[in-house]
Amino acid sequence: MTKALLIIDYTYDFVASDGKLTCGEPGQQIEGKVVELIHRFLQDGDAVIFANDIHYEGDTFHPETKLFPPHNIAGTTGRELYGEVKTIYEANKENCISFNKTRYSAFAGTNLAILLRERHIQEVHLTGVCTDICVLHTAVDAYNLGFDIVVHKDAVASFNPDGHVWALQHFKNSLGATVK
Repeated sequence: MTKALLIIDYTYDFVASDGKLTCGEPGQQIEGKVVELIHRFLQDGDAVIFANDIHYEGDTFHPETKLFPPHNIAGTTGRELYGEVKTIYEANKENCISFNKTRYSAFAGTNLAILLRERHIQEVHLTGVCTDICVLHTAVDAYNLGFDIVVHKDAVASFNPDGHVWALQHFKNSLGATVK
């Protein structure tokens, strides 16, 4: 195990057409590539990690409540993994790591860095949504923590097309990430 695949926020609320804060079609179009990567990483014995946004009904203190409608509320369908990604996770739970995150970055307030370091993982592969929000903030933290970053451009999406394009350039030009 030398690398890790991070699947960031590939949940119903972020991907389904009727999700509360959905990328819609762009998020749905990356499903096949995300599934392909999960299969490849599992087959190679590398880490597969799901980092999923969680919020709580009525929480007025979380900073996102001023920016976005309620989404990924604990105990709702909106927090469930989306489509075939959910099916693959359910069939391979014992070979995956899954945790909740309460901020954009999968590193902020979680033990992700510890999980990676104890497995001697230096290279993180980023997939999921939204390219210019949670994927971006995770990439910035990965960079600041000294991890090598690979972003799969066909496995990230956003509800903001301009932000998506900008983030892909930022990964490469400012974070030194490999974008493939």
